[in-house]
Amino acid sequence: MRTVVFGFLGTQLDSAPPGPKRWERWRPTVDLCRQDDLVVDRLELLSDARHADLARQVEADLRSVSPETEVRHRAVDLDDPWDFEEVYAALHDLARTLSLDPDEERLLVHITTGTHVAQICLFLLTESRHLPGRLLQTSPPKRADGRPGRYSIIDLDLSRYDRLAARFEDEHRESTAFLKAGIETRSAAFNRTMDRLERIATRSRAPILLTGPTGAGKSALARRIYELRRSRRLVDGPLVEVNCATLRGEQAMPALFGHTKGAFTGATTARAGLLKSADRGVLFLDEIAELGADEQAMLLRAIEERRFLPVGADREVESEFQLLAGTNRDLGAAVRDGRFREDLLARLDLWTFDLPALRDRREDLAPNLEYELRRVAEESGRRITMNREARDAFLRFAADPTATWDRNFRDLNAAVTRMATLATSGRIGSGEVDEEILRLRASWRSGVRPAGDDDGEARLRDALGDDRVEALDRFDRVQLADVLHVCAESATLSEAGRTLFAASRARRRSRNDADRLRKYLARFGLSFEAVSSRPAGRPAD
Repeated sequence: MRTVVFGFLGTQLDSAPPGPKRWERWRPTVDLCRQDDLVVDRLELLSDARHADLARQVEADLRSVSPETEVRHRAVDLDDPWDFEEVYAALHDLARTLSLDPDEERLLVHITTGTHVAQICLFLLTESRHLPGRLLQTSPPKRADGRPGRYSIIDLDLSRYDRLAARFEDEHRESTAFLKAGIETRSAAFNRTMDRLERIATRSRAPILLTGPTGAGKSALARRIYELRRSRRLVDGPLVEVNCATLRGEQAMPALFGHTKGAFTGATTARAGLLKSADRGVLFLDEIAELGADEQAMLLRAIEERRFLPVGADREVESEFQLLAGTNRDLGAAVRDGRFREDLLARLDLWTFDLPALRDRREDLAPNLEYELRRVAEESGRRITMNREARDAFLRFAADPTATWDRNFRDLNAAVTRMATLATSGRIGSGEVDEEILRLRASWRSGVRPAGDDDGEARLRDALGDDRVEALDRFDRVQLADVLHVCAESATLSEAGRTLFAASRARRRSRNDADRLRKYLARFGLSFEAVSSRPAGRPAD
């Protein structure tokens, strides 16, 4: 196979005073053709018109030491050889004109000569296969005795280097373990998902969509994706998280995209908005299916063009962020129902990772139990252990098909927290396990549990958060869950009030159901706007 070398004339390194002493000096381009074990059949020599005399001298010397080498001069005239954009464009154009027979010729790209900018550009063009060859590096001899020096050929397919490949594989395993919070998961399907997610998270800036039921771990995984990207120096901005179910009505646009001072009543100061706050970082939009149509349209443009218009502004702002999105809904069905934009889903669906429910990962119950025990111990500052009999009993119950794990990892987290809190001296025994099993079974049999997308428990937790929900009496939880369901299905506060208080309306002279409902929600720090599902901008009455 013939060897073709592509490289710059070294305006300093290849020059030498006339006369026989020039052979005592190391000249990379000339000495490259003096190697005993490397025959250069063709040299594509890059130079500009200002160094034509040197180019002719080098060609003459090459004919004397390597008459079999064909020298082809390539004109590269640069106004500024240190301008990266100019140099790269010139070399890119030149690479497209290079005629090479891949079956008969191999290409070596010489990166010893030329400016540092030129060397970097040659590397990038070779790495991208615009120059379909391998890198060639030359170096002077250890002693200036007229010998041609040394050379090395660098293959950019790093997988061919065993030690490098092993190092990359170790790094990949460490990163994947980090995404799994260090848990030695046993589910083959889940492990494949995490393996693929690690590769995408460290190589792509495209949006990532995390799907799965409430409590499957989407929010925690989004935080670990951000930490992984930050550890690789892929982002240097913050992680901005928001549950889109809390963005309702007129509050949504300003919260997401910001607003100017005086843009609307109450806008006493300007606000950057969540998208701008995530500049150079990661924006995690959980429950993205809850966004209104207007917010979806604005978000699509912000993803595609990296700029958007704050409320009340006449100039756009820019923000470079990576989007992570989470949902427990079927976005395809939402598109068919007209509740979600098809073009936005197309942007989000490039990389989709589905997190299975805990009941579908029963082989991972044991390692997740150990993880929760360690987590509770760290948070409480106490040593938490579990005797073997208690551990075996809990895992038998957890793996039984009748254990539905309705709230997924939230159930497991809460169960371990309760058992550890009640355990004497931090050692969980059979008594604590038996009590917790009874409690979980009763909870799963009750009416306040996830049953799908319109589940009351999930709606409660979205509105109040896990800690506040756990502090509610069962009576309040059932009642509030039904109130939130009615609010979500009602267009206005008055409509929700009429539905909730329909039976007592005929017996009362005063029928201010909206005020009655408003006061009830205020007991829990909620407002109708925060919990309704009405379209953005529609009045709340």
